[in-house]
Amino acid sequence: MPFFSVVIPLYNKENYIKQTLESVLCQTFQDFEIVVVDDGSTDDGVEVVKSLSDDRIILYQQPNKGASSARNYGVQVSSSPWVALLDADDIWYKDHLFQFQHNLS
Repeated sequence: MPFFSVVIPLYNKENYIKQTLESVLCQTFQDFEIVVVDDGSTDDGVEVVKSLSDDRIILYQQPNKGASSARNYGVQVSSSPWVALLDADDIWYKDHLFQFQHNLS
């Protein structure tokens, strides 16, 4: 079981999701899974997610129900009790999860 589940709701963020995912994949603390919940996107954001080959990225798809529904679903299917939320158009500094993990200790 990963230490963190990073939950990312995705809706029409094709131009941002790659950079967002890369900011998670480049974390100094590497014990995580990334749960991306596509909320019925009409752009190619899902294809961008699928183009990244990392077993820690798990993609779910649902009909459009809104960001809150996508986040809640992502939390529900996460395998870690520690969940970090990230929007599909945001990025983290490379030590974000390390700092978060350090504060939990």
